[in-house]
Amino acid sequence: MDQTLLLATSYGLIVCQREEDAWREIRRGLADHNVKSVIARQGVILAGTRDGVHRSDDLGKSWESANEGLSVRHVRWLAYHPDISDFELAGTEPAAIFVSRDGARTWRECPEVAQLREKHGWYLPYSPEAGCVRGFAINGWRAYAAVEDGCVLVSDDSCESWRLAEGSRGDPNHTPQPGYVHSDVHSIAVHPSSPDLVYAPTGGGFYRSLDGGKTWEKRYPRGYVRAVWVDPEHPEHMILGPADGVDRNGRIEQTQDGGRTWAPADQGLDTPWPRHMVERFAQVGEDLFAVLSNGELLAASVENLNWQPVLPDILGVNAVTSMKL
Repeated sequence: MDQTLLLATSYGLIVCQREEDAWREIRRGLADHNVKSVIARQGVILAGTRDGVHRSDDLGKSWESANEGLSVRHVRWLAYHPDISDFELAGTEPAAIFVSRDGARTWRECPEVAQLREKHGWYLPYSPEAGCVRGFAINGWRAYAAVEDGCVLVSDDSCESWRLAEGSRGDPNHTPQPGYVHSDVHSIAVHPSSPDLVYAPTGGGFYRSLDGGKTWEKRYPRGYVRAVWVDPEHPEHMILGPADGVDRNGRIEQTQDGGRTWAPADQGLDTPWPRHMVERFAQVGEDLFAVLSNGELLAASVENLNWQPVLPDILGVNAVTSMKL
């Protein structure tokens, strides 16, 4: 079955297809839109931009706005429920969460998120007292959201309502506190084996919770982290994209023992990168893609982690996903 790669870039949405062992660009759309996130399922592509959500039903040949009910248009992240068709989530800046149950044709805001934003003063250096939702993770009825700079949110009713995770203080306070996750949460993951097994890359290191976010333990000893990949078969196996600070000395490391020990996982790369780092990981088949903060795209087999540039003429990549045809 043919496989299509979708690249969200700072200047539009790019559609690529695999030819033998290489990817080839076949189409561009949403020209001049800063596309921050893209998801695809059942022949439908949704792109999240600074001016809302756009939908394509023909592999990016044509697009329509999908913003009814989306009162905050700066969309930072999109996700779909893995078990329910036409069930999507949008995370925005200022921080808010919107839910759609009709393939993004209409959206409903979860008002408690904005209330928490105002109560705790979620903050970004480039968007004061706003914060943003930049990640979702879903396992059954349980869902999590990553708020930068603010907290981990959790839903126990299939995204209908949200609350602070018990081990998240809610305030943009970077003072370490045992058992609590750092407030500057960049992304979130949940393991398919258990809705209680949660992973959070943050501005204060990498954290893991074994009890659904009630308590957290730092599993990477130092640094600033935006991206993690968790092996769906082995929850103790993780690949991390840490740095010494924002875009400073970025690298790729992995652990086979739940974070007790880490080793370089950067074969083929000249790391550390002095001025960029891994922004996101995304698995496509047997390959793991790494979106870098300078907009470059890398890929490696999960088995050998021998990294190679992908589509090097395309820069400004923000996110990547795939669609099987």
